[in-house]
Amino acid sequence: MAASRALMRLGGSRTLGSASWSSRCVRAFSSSPLQYASKAEDHVPNMRHAQRPPQGELRAPIVNPADKYQDKAESLHKYGQYIMSCLPKYVQQFSVWKDELTIYVPPSGLIPVMSFLKYHTAAEFTQISDITAVDYPTREQRFEVVYNLLSVRHNSRIRVKTYADEASPVPSVTCLYDGALWYEREVYDMFGVFFTGHPDLRRIMTDYGFDGHPLRKDSR
Repeated sequence: MAASRALMRLGGSRTLGSASWSSRCVRAFSSSPLQYASKAEDHVPNMRHAQRPPQGELRAPIVNPADKYQDKAESLHKYGQYIMSCLPKYVQQFSVWKDELTIYVPPSGLIPVMSFLKYHTAAEFTQISDITAVDYPTREQRFEVVYNLLSVRHNSRIRVKTYADEASPVPSVTCLYDGALWYEREVYDMFGVFFTGHPDLRRIMTDYGFDGHPLRKDSR
């Protein structure tokens, strides 16, 4: 019995020793990462307590950009219908895009329509801002001549479009707008559109001996 008790005491002391040794190892290996982690956490700022940027003014919600032209477009539609009712023989159609009104007329109706837009009290587009052209080679009338007019009295703009080709000219509006003199010369020089009734229709940007018209789609 004494020998068995001695063996039990020896085994118990060994198990206690091994348990204490393992606990020391666990503490040694587990305490070092916690120490490094605690040191690393000291340098990481707490975003809950971070200073926030000052709150600015309230911004308007995002809306469709086309909505701000809705009221203007409705008034332009009414005005376009009014012009068509006044000149049903000459105005073929009109279109409204955002705050821009465009009317389409044949070459034979260009002078009557431009006279109406300049002298009528509901229009008074007394200033011509620009005349240009666009080349559409696939169309029967390949050139689209564009007139941009300004009404200082009514603070409004309008665009007039007509059409032509190499053989059919367009009436000159120099009898109504003196500022169209050089604009029509530029369109003739760049596109080759002829203007009947122009007092001095010759090249204005290229040399006199230049062959062709630079802004045509088939120009080389």
